[in-house]
Amino acid sequence: MLIFLLRRLATMVLTALCLTLIVFYLTNLPPNLEKLAKSEAGSRITDAEVTSWLEKNGYASPLLVRYGEWLGVVPGWTHEADGVVQGRCIPRGTDPDMAPTFCGILQGDWGFSSVFKDNVSSILSTRLGLTGLLMFWVMVVMVPTSLIIGVLAGMREGSKLDRSLSTFSIASTATPEYVSGVILIAVFATSMGWKVFKGTATSAMDGINFENFFLPVITIALYGIGYIARMTRASMTEVMTAQYIRTARLKGVSFRNVVVKHALRNALIAPFTVIMLQFPWLLNGVVITETLFNYKGFGWTLVSAAGNNDIQLLLGCSVVAVFVVLVTQLISDIGYVFLNPRIRIS
Repeated sequence: MLIFLLRRLATMVLTALCLTLIVFYLTNLPPNLEKLAKSEAGSRITDAEVTSWLEKNGYASPLLVRYGEWLGVVPGWTHEADGVVQGRCIPRGTDPDMAPTFCGILQGDWGFSSVFKDNVSSILSTRLGLTGLLMFWVMVVMVPTSLIIGVLAGMREGSKLDRSLSTFSIASTATPEYVSGVILIAVFATSMGWKVFKGTATSAMDGINFENFFLPVITIALYGIGYIARMTRASMTEVMTAQYIRTARLKGVSFRNVVVKHALRNALIAPFTVIMLQFPWLLNGVVITETLFNYKGFGWTLVSAAGNNDIQLLLGCSVVAVFVVLVTQLISDIGYVFLNPRIRIS
């Protein structure tokens, strides 16, 4: 197990470096840097002034050097003008001799947002807290509901219950969040509908209640419910036809005990992996849902950063997304091994 973990950790580090380098390259393309310079120094500055601004702010260095500075493995850039030394690690009014040499992601310096005018780490910690609450309630609703639907459908393959639940699962999976969200708002939050819930989740940032948080949670959960339920049904159907299930039925074990004591645990091995994969997917789901319901969490922040060319905030969001994907994959692999003792790590 230790060797397996070390190999996976090494793979995770290499994957994270490759993905963040790709994102860094795309966000630091010349048109983006020019747009950043004009947004900071003035939209009517000349090309020569754009070049001068980029040089003064450390954007004229080679890409790999800037990537190393951003990571914190290369000393931060410095620039001296009129006897004043400034740099990546030297904020205004700071003594250059007292400033650190390295200041990147590894040192906890995530940069400064050009749009929100705040540290990226502070912005992300606040927004991730809001998104964490949303994801928690989505999982609370989505996982038990989908497992119940999948188990009920898979217990008696081909029955009316199976066909009904399978139809619901397929329909929910085939409906994207931006469609189901609009439908839910139209039905439950407008004057034309029942107006039971609020069509916006902005007030949920100050205090969550059933009225302002139900629709965004259900919008995200519906898609995942159908997907997990389909996987659970397929796994349950396969287990119910196994020889040990038939043997238990022939011995006179009740159908309920067969399902609960023999079939259920084995049937949940495959859905466990699918459930763990929902965490990276939820990051994509919240982008649409948070924008639709004006809930200013991680997804809303990502859209705002992309729309306003906030390079440092975009890079910070990419680090969070890569970390969530890699960690959930690792937890999924480890959990799969413990759930299925037949698996041996070579």
